[in-house]
Amino acid sequence: MLKLRIVQAAQGDCLILEDGTPPDRTHVLIDGGPGGTYDGFLRGELQKIRDGGSKLDLVVLSHVDSDHAIGLRDLMAELEQQRADGTEVTVAVNALWHNSFRRTIGGGTDIEPRLKVLMANAGAARNFMTSTDIAVQGISEGDQIRRAATVLEIPINVGFPNDLISVDDAPQTIALGGLTLKVVGPTKENLEELRMKWLEWLDTYEQSITTDREPSLAAMADSSIPNLSSIMLLAESGGRTALLTGDGRGDHLLQGLDRAGLLNSERKLHVDILKLPHHGSDRNATKGFFEAVTADAYVVSANGMYGNPDLATLAWIVEVAREQGRSIEVFATNATPSTRHLIEDYNPDEYGYRLIEMQDGADAMTV
Repeated sequence: MLKLRIVQAAQGDCLILEDGTPPDRTHVLIDGGPGGTYDGFLRGELQKIRDGGSKLDLVVLSHVDSDHAIGLRDLMAELEQQRADGTEVTVAVNALWHNSFRRTIGGGTDIEPRLKVLMANAGAARNFMTSTDIAVQGISEGDQIRRAATVLEIPINVGFPNDLISVDDAPQTIALGGLTLKVVGPTKENLEELRMKWLEWLDTYEQSITTDREPSLAAMADSSIPNLSSIMLLAESGGRTALLTGDGRGDHLLQGLDRAGLLNSERKLHVDILKLPHHGSDRNATKGFFEAVTADAYVVSANGMYGNPDLATLAWIVEVAREQGRSIEVFATNATPSTRHLIEDYNPDEYGYRLIEMQDGADAMTV
């Protein structure tokens, strides 16, 4: 039976798909969370997989943001050290899917070096970390993951032309035992749109940031940095489905689902589990998105940082479910102001939902 194991990842994402029964179990790790996730929560989960006689059939880095990449970087570094020392590995890894920034956004452009120069010059103007810094660090961390996988002889993006995972180039389905995966994002159009937005962002801000010494300018620029594009997947086994969205945009996801032929005649899709895009940010989805893509269980990985999950997002989900006459569950990795306000403002009995929050100190929870 297909299950989703949600690892505590603070403001980031770290998910493990589980399918099958021992000894023939399939495991897919999607993202590794920010700093502290691997040592604090993920390593123990991976050791349980190893001790149960299984491995990671696939590791997926949805995109190169630090709050998704650092845990995978730490895993790969540990595997490298264990190989050098000749000691038992934390867990065996069969394959890696990872779209490098250079391949997806920076290919054929000078975006990456311009971005690094911009942030180096802007560093003198502030003494705080912004999400722009995190994005730049994520590019480097993604490169480290790929280099480690190469050293460890872990195949990368096998079966995808041009080393690029996209809806347009993906096989119809990818089978891992009884589990099948369908790529539903990004499309090549999504990637080209993001490439142009990165260029526009750089043109707008690099001159002002390199000449202005006010921290507020860097903060203003940070608020509009283009999101990186996520690998998004539909997993299915035994009629049970999970839609894994990374930090993708709702409109991009709907385009990808349509391209993959997964929307019905009413241009809708129902799944058992939906991992909310971008930690429940209301900038990545609309109420219309949740009317089109529905689920029995909604998963949000966020701890309140950057306001995630937004109350508006949670409200849209429970409002749509009530309007459609569906009972749902909402799984949250952390109690946040938004989850508290959801309970206060949208009575669970009236709206027909149940909110399940991960217990304090727990490594993970299962849907």
